[in-house]
Amino acid sequence: MILTAFLKTLGQIGDRAFRRVLFLGVGLSVLLLAAIYAVIFVLIGWLVPDSFTLPWIGEIHWVDEILSGASFLLMIVMSVFLMVPVASAFTGIFLDDVAEAVEARHYPTLPPVAPIPVFDQIRDSLGFLGVVLAVNLVALVLYFFVGPFAPFLFWAVNGFLLGREYFQMAAMRRLGRQGARNLRRRHGATIFVAGLLMAVPLSLPLVNLVIPILGAAVFTHLVNRLIVARPATA
Repeated sequence: MILTAFLKTLGQIGDRAFRRVLFLGVGLSVLLLAAIYAVIFVLIGWLVPDSFTLPWIGEIHWVDEILSGASFLLMIVMSVFLMVPVASAFTGIFLDDVAEAVEARHYPTLPPVAPIPVFDQIRDSLGFLGVVLAVNLVALVLYFFVGPFAPFLFWAVNGFLLGREYFQMAAMRRLGRQGARNLRRRHGATIFVAGLLMAVPLSLPLVNLVIPILGAAVFTHLVNRLIVARPATA
């Protein structure tokens, strides 16, 4: 089911409606990361002098330029961690547009959905974002204790969080808040695997820019398939 959803998502990249949201999401991700990098760059230029003197070595020039160049490499590494909260924040912004594009092509017989109030979208997105940030701050400490297993902990934690968030937001469009929770509880293992498969490529620089939008599409497919498969008494 997850593989089918992923392949259908890749097959829709050429659609105009889907492509517009994808480019917009990538563009906003790049702008956000560039803004963070700009802040770091300015801080380095402000805090670090152009040169300083070391004993027995003499005066060293262009220190701030060297550190600024190194900050770019640091930003690439940091994007691995930053894209997780970015993906979380983007659910409320883009998921409805992505879901509409997916359903228009693959599920045209579905009835229209009532749009989720903007306030509810903002509240849910901020709530999920807060949980993602808090859990990742705790996990950041644990990474030092698990050593080489840190990437697996990163994927597991964020796979669970992102899977839960994306599924809940996608399911709420069709089932409401409580119906989405009930469906999520019945299919926790499937949702975790889908979230895990989303978290892994989020740790790949550049590739991670397209994952939030693709993830929204995959979970839209997943929700609709599970709604069809659920028992009639549910």
